[in-house]
Amino acid sequence: MLQFDEYKVKLNNLKPELEKLGRALDLDAAERELDMLHAQSAADGFWDNVDKAKKVQQRISQLEDKVNAQKKRLAGWDDLMVLCEMGNEEEDESLVAEVEEGYQALLQNMESARLETLLSGEYDDNPAIVSLQAGAGGTEAQDWAQMLYRMYTRWAERHGLTYTILDYQDGDEAGIKSAAIRIEGPHAYGYLKSEHGVHRLVRISPFDANARRQTSFAAVEVTPEIDDSVEVDIRPEDIEMQVYRSSGAGGQHINKTSSAIRVTHLPTGMVVECQDERSQYKNKDKALKVLRSRLLAQKQAEHDSKIAAERRSQVGTGDRSERIRTYNYPQGRLTDHRIGLTLYKLDTILNGVLDEVVDALVTADQAEKLKASTEE
Repeated sequence: MLQFDEYKVKLNNLKPELEKLGRALDLDAAERELDMLHAQSAADGFWDNVDKAKKVQQRISQLEDKVNAQKKRLAGWDDLMVLCEMGNEEEDESLVAEVEEGYQALLQNMESARLETLLSGEYDDNPAIVSLQAGAGGTEAQDWAQMLYRMYTRWAERHGLTYTILDYQDGDEAGIKSAAIRIEGPHAYGYLKSEHGVHRLVRISPFDANARRQTSFAAVEVTPEIDDSVEVDIRPEDIEMQVYRSSGAGGQHINKTSSAIRVTHLPTGMVVECQDERSQYKNKDKALKVLRSRLLAQKQAEHDSKIAAERRSQVGTGDRSERIRTYNYPQGRLTDHRIGLTLYKLDTILNGVLDEVVDALVTADQAEKLKASTEE
């Protein structure tokens, strides 16, 4: 039958894209990491460090979901081809609708997976801290802030993400003055980071007896949550050790033996010296402990500065000129001013169906990064 032959052509054209997606997801690397993590989890003493063990288990779950999702897509493709063959052999038109539904579901699934491959930033897979602040305007702005709060929490629920309320300040008459929520799940920060900025609402005020048109503003801040436990691994090939004779007070022994240690960390140029112990080995141990603590402090400072840079790039002053998006109720229209996106489905979006907006911003961000890399 013609319909099944057409879908076989579509599926054959789709197969290279499906294979390309598998390569983009780097599933070979994911399976290698899974083997390593499974070996770790099976080792004696794995649960001695509960926090670390939980992170390993969480990572295993993420990788397994990633690998299994592609296997399901490939199996789905095979199933659709079988349905087409059956439909042709039996001339069963009732299978056309099933093939169409399965084909569209496969396309949608592939697009979602493709977007995940674009979320490769350092913090993209971290939980997101979303803070909302009502702008000037009293009850109007506070009600608008609560509408945004509802939009993000419903979006999280739709995607199977979990959210925790960190702060919630009720408005004077309605809405909220401010709120902060932690949203956790795959690529939470990667998807939500584009929501930072000032959001503008235009509507006929439900709080105005004269039903006048009002414009309200609310600021949204999105930052990644960073794990406090930063491990410092000092590789032997990264350090240079020098032994020298101690100087200064210490008696006859300290002047006659080469027990002082100078450790240089080659990647950073950091130098640590220790000579207060008579034993060379004790001085070495102390020097390495000092080096490890300094490297840890440096790493933490780098994390803090990166987060501060993220925050500075995202958080505006609340000024109207910094708005990123306008929600126009009289026209049922949403406009994202950064990418010129306009959608006429405002009620749906405010009900948490943000995918079309978020996906467009993720794609645009990746395009900008590729453009910048080619210009360097």
